[in-house]
Amino acid sequence: MPFSPRRRQWLAYAASLATPLATPAMAAPSSYTLRVAAAWESDTGHQIGVLEQKGKALAGSARLDVPTRAHGMWAEAGGTLLAVARRPGDWLLRWKPGADGGGQATAWGWIEPDRAFNGHVIASPDGKHLYTTETNLETGQGLIGLRDAATLEKTGEWSTHGMDPHELLLDADGSLMVANGGIPALPETGRLKIHMERMDASLVRLDTRNGALLGQWRLADKRLSLRHLAWGEPAPGGTPGQRLLGIALQAEHDDAAAKAAAPVLAVFDGHGLQTHGAVPGTKLAGYGGDIAHTAGGFAVSCPRANGVALWRTDGRWAGFLPLQEACALASAPAPGGKPSLWAAGRLAALTQDSRGTTRASAIQDLRLDNHWAPLG
Repeated sequence: MPFSPRRRQWLAYAASLATPLATPAMAAPSSYTLRVAAAWESDTGHQIGVLEQKGKALAGSARLDVPTRAHGMWAEAGGTLLAVARRPGDWLLRWKPGADGGGQATAWGWIEPDRAFNGHVIASPDGKHLYTTETNLETGQGLIGLRDAATLEKTGEWSTHGMDPHELLLDADGSLMVANGGIPALPETGRLKIHMERMDASLVRLDTRNGALLGQWRLADKRLSLRHLAWGEPAPGGTPGQRLLGIALQAEHDDAAAKAAAPVLAVFDGHGLQTHGAVPGTKLAGYGGDIAHTAGGFAVSCPRANGVALWRTDGRWAGFLPLQEACALASAPAPGGKPSLWAAGRLAALTQDSRGTTRASAIQDLRLDNHWAPLG
């Protein structure tokens, strides 16, 4: 596909960055280590990179400039990272972080003029294929882009049977779960919401052999947009091997009070969707930024409520962790096999282990974006 002038300009600029960006001096590492792939904004623009725990702070140990704001990150076997542009985006890249703080983009993928990336990418179990959420800009319909993992070139696409698809995850049986956000938007911006009476969010299951629709589920409240996904524990009393799927919600009600009081978590048990709210008196502003599995439940970040909301597997409220502009979440392995929760706001981060012990860290010299991914 021919490069546009904008793409040529960006690639020429990126190629000129021969000197790795300097990272600030850091204290000697403690016995606790947190290392993640993330996207952020610094004084020099939009970047992706690796953050590492150094003493009481997180700092960039490697970074790469990107043409526009990044969104989803995916860590591949072998140490490479995938990053995709925030919707409506036009770029996808693979990056190999360098030990010297730099590293190179080893492959770029640019989307067709009548399509846009919707911010998330995942790899097939064998690592040979990639799946990206996309939108047909002419019709507004949602798509899964099929890509060759080695080259990032597109090889096909499937319908998501809805609009505004966002995050996607593979199930244990190989099928693909996709959150259709359902929000109509202007093709020119991809973000300006229009005709909200047409909003139609849904969770769909697609067959990865041929893209066939295997199931579709909706919430009773049509103004709740399904955005981000996280696999949890096995469903109590459910089909053997069926895990609970947590879904972060974003409310789009016209009434401000209804929007502020709306739930930010839905759980799929293999048969249907159930929303879970906060305890009376706790308002989460109707906006779930990210979601992660915890030891015994789910966590949803609530940037407009400045914290992370916690629920148990059965839907019971489990508490709230204050964190300014909380957004990026991840579940990371910990001793004993129970996951630790890693959460980040724009300027600080915290961790919570399975015993409920928390630790706060500053974030140095950058404003963290929506998501991050644990690195081994």
